[in-house]
Amino acid sequence: MKLLVRNIARSITEADLRTLFEMHGVVQSCNIVLDDQTGESKGFGFVQMPKSGEAKAAMKELNGTELDDSKLRVKKAELPKQKR
Repeated sequence: MKLLVRNIARSITEADLRTLFEMHGVVQSCNIVLDDQTGESKGFGFVQMPKSGEAKAAMKELNGTELDDSKLRVKKAELPKQKR
C-alpha cells in the first residue's frame, strides 16, 4: 500500500521518515518530494509498505503525530485518474 505523508517538516530526511514508519512494519520504499529548482523538501512524500495491515496500522497511528513541530497527515495515496 502506498501512503501519502503531508505536512513533513523541512528538516526531516527520508531516513527519518523511514525509521518512523518501520516502527509499524516493513517499508518497501520511502521518498520525500523535492523542489526541482532549490532541491529542498516540498513538505510531502510517499511511503510504500507491502503489507496492507501494517500500512493501515501506520496510517492510523501516525496521522496527526507531531514530528519536528509539524503535525503529520497520513492517508492512502490515490492513484491519478486516467484520461479518456
